[in-house]
Amino acid sequence: MSAITLHITGMTCGHCAQGVEQALNALPGVKAEVSHEAATARVETTGATPTNRLLATVVAAGYQANLSNEQDRTSVGDTAGGLRVAIIGSGSAAFAAAIRAADAGAQVTLFEGGDVIGGTCVNVGCVPSKIMIRGAHIAHLQAHHAFDGIALHQPAIDRGALVRQQQARVEELRQAKYQDVLENYPGIHLIRGWARFADPHTLTVTRPDGSENSFAADRILIASGARPAIPDIPGLRDTPYWTSTEALVAEEIPKRLAVIGGSVVALELAQAFLRLGSEVTILARSTFLSKEDPEIGKALAGIFEEEGAQVLLHNLPDAIAHDGKAFILTTRHGEIRADRLLVATGRQPNTDRLALDKAGIDTRGNGAIAIDERMRTSMEHIFAAGDCTDQPQFVYVAAAAGTRAAVNMTGGEAALDLTTMPEVVFTDPQVATVGLSEDRARAQGIETESRTLPLEHVPRALANFDTRGFIKLVAARDDGRILGCQVLAAEGGEIIQTAALAIRNRMTVQELADQLFPYLTMVEGLKLCAQTFTRDVKQLSCCAG
Repeated sequence: MSAITLHITGMTCGHCAQGVEQALNALPGVKAEVSHEAATARVETTGATPTNRLLATVVAAGYQANLSNEQDRTSVGDTAGGLRVAIIGSGSAAFAAAIRAADAGAQVTLFEGGDVIGGTCVNVGCVPSKIMIRGAHIAHLQAHHAFDGIALHQPAIDRGALVRQQQARVEELRQAKYQDVLENYPGIHLIRGWARFADPHTLTVTRPDGSENSFAADRILIASGARPAIPDIPGLRDTPYWTSTEALVAEEIPKRLAVIGGSVVALELAQAFLRLGSEVTILARSTFLSKEDPEIGKALAGIFEEEGAQVLLHNLPDAIAHDGKAFILTTRHGEIRADRLLVATGRQPNTDRLALDKAGIDTRGNGAIAIDERMRTSMEHIFAAGDCTDQPQFVYVAAAAGTRAAVNMTGGEAALDLTTMPEVVFTDPQVATVGLSEDRARAQGIETESRTLPLEHVPRALANFDTRGFIKLVAARDDGRILGCQVLAAEGGEIIQTAALAIRNRMTVQELADQLFPYLTMVEGLKLCAQTFTRDVKQLSCCAG
């Protein structure tokens, strides 16, 4: 065994020393004795635990440490000839990168300034929202299904119980997918604190107790995520409005809920609260899902209205106030009063506190970090991934970008191709798209041909007694190659990946029409839509090939 001495600052009592000693002795092959009076740790190690991990363990316990011999001091992440990788953030992009970099032999340090690790998806995004949406869907079916012989009834909703079950699953997944990963990867270390750039190779980290440390790294990945963006509406910031974060854990179902926004988060949560019993008014700046094919937004708005929502398009409030009991929204349609107000108008990259100027990193107008297809920023050794960048804000994009960033940081070459990136909006029916819409294809100078198949021609939709929506295919006019697909259908998210694979493999509509699809499935609608390019599917029998 070899022995080293660490100099530790910040310990104020014997209890502090005991805590550091326990943390060090928990490491494999380590035997440590810590003295508060001498401010040192005498450590014997088999060599299986590198010096940087000893230092990181002390820092993680809330103190500062370095080798007692000044000339031998080392930074967190430093090893003999090893690559030091620093990652700002602890969400999907950060962990995907950390795992791949550690697998490549790098020593990785994650910096997280928030209360919990895991980022948006598991904590306040994908996981809790889909649980809430599913619960609301079940409640809706009990009162509105289309099957004779099964009595309809209005379910009693215990919102508190729903939230408790939801958050228990969130905590379970955060533990399994993030905390347990840290424990299983000795090459990944987590330091609590807000990181910012001091220079292109150095981060200054402010710890929860206000102390600061500097950390040097060979490669740096920014994966700091995003937060809800708040529009500049007079009076809004002085009111107790909800963002999606508060709405997802609210243990009340407001009688009247106003929702500002017409995109993904706004529509998913608006419909969920509508189905749980709220009277919902939606105010959208333009149309529903304005970046998608116009047919989708128009059809979805009609479905929301059929379910009882008040939909006000091309309408943002001129002013908002709260009188202590209710929100008052002043609009061109008159005054709207609501018990709660949900603001869901997009997300803003968390880059404003990173001091990016000190590292020479370029950003877009909204603060998003500009990156290339290899996740490089304007500085060659600094990478970025996830919602803090100018890439689409989806967790699977973030994870893929994080993995590829790590490959590039550790000497490999990997790019991220988003040309066949599928998107899903978890309304009911779901919106799912991939590739080019007709408008986007024309903007690229491509002549197109398209077909739209109403779901009344899909046998599975008929069997489900739910024919709301359609499937649309966009193809190149000259050779029939599939360019894009837009779906509005129950479980549309389960359909779209087949279309993505067809586009990725440059299939034509005829090749898709000739494929075998299982009957009765919703994805068979893709085959039927492809067949409409050459025939009238109304004239076909079931399972017609």
